[in-house]
Amino acid sequence: MALTLRTNLADYAVTKAIKDGRVKSELVTLDCCGPKKAHDGFKDMLNENKFDAGELAIVTYLQAKAYGKPYVLLPTPISGRFQHHCAGFNIDFGHLDPKDIEGKKVGVRTYAQTTGLWIRGVLRHEYGVDLDKVTWMTLGDGHLAEYHDPENCVRLPAGANIPQMMLDGQLAAALLGEDMPKDPRVHTLVPDAHNAAKAWYAREGFVPINHMFVVHRDISRKYPEAVREIYRMIAESRALTEGGVPAVFPPLGLEANRKGLQTAIDWALDQKIIPHRLSVDELFDDVTGSLG
Repeated sequence: MALTLRTNLADYAVTKAIKDGRVKSELVTLDCCGPKKAHDGFKDMLNENKFDAGELAIVTYLQAKAYGKPYVLLPTPISGRFQHHCAGFNIDFGHLDPKDIEGKKVGVRTYAQTTGLWIRGVLRHEYGVDLDKVTWMTLGDGHLAEYHDPENCVRLPAGANIPQMMLDGQLAAALLGEDMPKDPRVHTLVPDAHNAAKAWYAREGFVPINHMFVVHRDISRKYPEAVREIYRMIAESRALTEGGVPAVFPPLGLEANRKGLQTAIDWALDQKIIPHRLSVDELFDDVTGSLG
């Protein structure tokens, strides 16, 4: 009889074959009972143990590991992309170079969200922005009850609309992913963001990870074959992706993702998102670290 795991997994091209039943297993069944937007289930997963397995934003997982939550990482990115285009401003209020946001208010949904980590890291390490000199205007807490934002974060009123506030000039800029307004007045803070991302990839050699798959530590200890089976299912589902896996996408495997994970750790520590340094290897256990 297959082991059934309560799973928090949203809809992605690379996991569609799992969710529509084309990829099956006799060992494990993933009961995708989480919310439509997986990030809406992160708090319940980490604070209430509501799910046995599923996706987590990589920054959320780093915090979970740092604060002793009982989950282990599989070397299976579920989503990832370049992030250089994710900081925008309204040109009607004047041109901004990256360092111009120092001393100004910049909106971001939550300080610890993964998109924010990556684009702030780019601004700091590529363009010399002093992140401590920016006032980060946020809408909510992170997903971990133990975590508190740095002192230069200020909470916006409930219901505030960060994209609109950026358009209206109430915020100098905003860090946004899919919510970036499709408006000709919105320019990317990173100059020529598309080509900047390509040049960065040519030099650094990895695609920033957004979400990866995790399992509860007890599942990995008691049912290692089920965990190996999950890896196989994710790999097989990738292979069945309609049109192929996107050209810009993190690969499978620990070593293939080591540099990306190390950079996420370094930048999370630098940005005061995790309380102490972690190693890449401690994100995995003996089972998950050997997958692939």
